[in-house]
Amino acid sequence: MEEDVLRIGTPEQFKALSHPLRQRLLFALGHQPATISGLAVSLAVHKGSVAHHLKVLREAGMVHVVETRQVRGGTEQYYQRTARRFEVRDAPAEHNAAVFTAVAHELSRASEEPTVVLRHLRLTPAAAERLSAELLRLVESQEDAGDAVHGVLVALYQRSDQA
Repeated sequence: MEEDVLRIGTPEQFKALSHPLRQRLLFALGHQPATISGLAVSLAVHKGSVAHHLKVLREAGMVHVVETRQVRGGTEQYYQRTARRFEVRDAPAEHNAAVFTAVAHELSRASEEPTVVLRHLRLTPAAAERLSAELLRLVESQEDAGDAVHGVLVALYQRSDQA
């Protein structure tokens, strides 16, 4: 059963997030369970690479096998994320860079021109808290399963320089 939120904090989880292919696998498994073969085809990657990176994600508790089927004399496993949403707090800069690299790859493969905006707002602490709550509410809402899948990256942060 998929949980709602997995808070990322262990060294194994940060290691798992540090590789762009593992990020892509997590994105792909956010839609529906999939097999190693299916993921290899959809991501245009060798099955051996997919299997290796799924093992790392599985050991970090970020994916698990949800179904096993016997096919043509072998066993086919369907993988799924362990949580609908991963929450990363206090991540080292290199892990944030890996997330942005994976998102950049997703954007490059978008079927339509993506909307990308970086804007700095002047907000009171109360307004920042309200905005954060509203952004989380928006990304947590789910529409009908037949709707097109859209990627969303939400980052609300206070800049260290107040220039």
